[in-house]
Amino acid sequence: MSFLTGGFSRREFSEGQALYQQGDENRGVFCVSRGLFAIRAHSETGNTTLLKLAYPGDVIGFRSYLAGGLHKTEARALLPSRVCTVAHRNANRLVHTDAKVLTRLTARCVDEIDAGRDRIIDAATESNQTRLTRILSKLMQAHGSRDGAYLRMQLPLSRTDLADLLGIKPETVSRVLKRLKQEGEFIVSGRDIRMPIVQTSSPAIKGA
Repeated sequence: MSFLTGGFSRREFSEGQALYQQGDENRGVFCVSRGLFAIRAHSETGNTTLLKLAYPGDVIGFRSYLAGGLHKTEARALLPSRVCTVAHRNANRLVHTDAKVLTRLTARCVDEIDAGRDRIIDAATESNQTRLTRILSKLMQAHGSRDGAYLRMQLPLSRTDLADLLGIKPETVSRVLKRLKQEGEFIVSGRDIRMPIVQTSSPAIKGA
């Protein structure tokens, strides 16, 4: 705890601000405590791919920390966010003092590998509509606010971003969103998304 207290810091990020960029040196291990971050990879040809979203409670940047190398991705805030950082030197001291910490960081890496495998399996076995519904529902639970009989949010992602997460084309995302709207699962108007509260089983609703 003394190591964490000495090297623990909090920082606020505005929408669009980068926590780290691809090719930056690792400065520590980061935990998202509020908001939402996009983890993207940039190719040499200039193309950008959204790999995952980091929600409150997610730890990011630990892969480059464990590898002792540069960040292979970029982390950029999609919403006003807050990040807690354990500085690199303090993370080193903590890992060398308590092997359980290293074990847990390694387990995080395995979890990411498993999540990638699950996405591949889901893409092969589930419909685009099911997978998009899952993403929108998770975003709504994390960032939506109550509006009468609905949860409502401004979608923090573009349709291109959603397409990256699903591994489909943006025009397919548009067709699936239209289908969700027709079936009443979501009310979609541009980036304004509403979901009937009866659709969620979560007892914790922001603004309720």
